[in-house]
Parts: sequence; structure tokens; C-alpha cells
Amino acid sequence: MTMRKLFLLLTMFLMAAMLFAAADVSDDALYDQVRLHLTRDRDVGGGAIDVKVTAGAVELNGNVKTEKIRAKAEKIAKKVKGVKSVVNHLKVATNPTN
Repeated sequence: MTMRKLFLLLTMFLMAAMLFAAADVSDDALYDQVRLHLTRDRDVGGGAIDVKVTAGAVELNGNVKTEKIRAKAEKIAKKVKGVKSVVNHLKVATNPTN
């Protein structure tokens, strides 16, 4: 019975440690990671995308060429460890007709 309680206590300790470790990610670190992931993606590129991070919430602004790139940028940002939410304000640039 003692071994079972020890195992339970250890499991709870490890889970708590993982939660605290995830909470320690600063907004600056998240900004850097989101920008890095966007830039590394060959479709997105990240050049025209402005990133703002507040309390783990990422906001994407700017213009992109296609709806596919808009959606992919949001997906990439959501996958960054520590990001709590993503607000996608990216706009698909339209080409004026002559």
C-alpha cells in the first residue's frame, strides 16, 4: 500500500512540475518561437506577418497572398508550445484588376 501512495505522490509531483514549466514561457520567448516557425515555413515565409504576444495569446496581423497561407500561419502559431490562443487578423491581399 505504501508503494502505491508513493507512486501516486510522485505522479502528482511530476504533473505539477510540467504545468509550472509550461507557465514559465515568457511572451518574448513565445514571440521569438512564433516568428521562427513562421519564417521557417516555405509557404508562409513570415515576412509580412506582424506578431504580437500578450499573456500567451498570439495576434497575427498583416497581409498574405492566399487564404491557404492565412490558415497555415494560424495553425503554425497554435502549435508553438506555450501559446494559449491565436487571434488571426491576417488579410488576404487582393490584386487590383486593370
